[in-house]
Amino acid sequence: MLTGIDPLLTGDLLRILDHMGHNDTLLIADAHYPSHAMGAPVIDLAVSSPEAVRAVRTVLPVDMYEGPSVTLMTPEPGTGEEVQAQLQESAAARTDRLEWIDRFDFYERGRSVFAVLRTLETRKYGCVMLRKGVVGDDEG
Repeated sequence: MLTGIDPLLTGDLLRILDHMGHNDTLLIADAHYPSHAMGAPVIDLAVSSPEAVRAVRTVLPVDMYEGPSVTLMTPEPGTGEEVQAQLQESAAARTDRLEWIDRFDFYERGRSVFAVLRTLETRKYGCVMLRKGVVGDDEG
């Protein structure tokens, strides 16, 4: 156990986060997402997606430069609003740093992520991508 590190952050996950560089992307996936099909390393975390995002954001700054730093799947009307609101809150990013993209575009972009953090989230649209920023630049 380490002091000051969220206990949800395992050694394997911390290693992956540490190896990420500026602009690398972490995909936090729900239980429905085809995590292993993306071709990136997959780390399992037995929590909900919003809990995983909250823990990751304690050590991972999001990008404050060009383009969005938090990407969510555009949900079908009437589906996913609760989990998406929780993901946005957990990501703690400014609204101008958020983007929503179509599910199939999300899957396609998922093929180029640095790593996938697979959660036990069973609510639909419980996935989000976080683009790593530079330490010290994170303004939320």
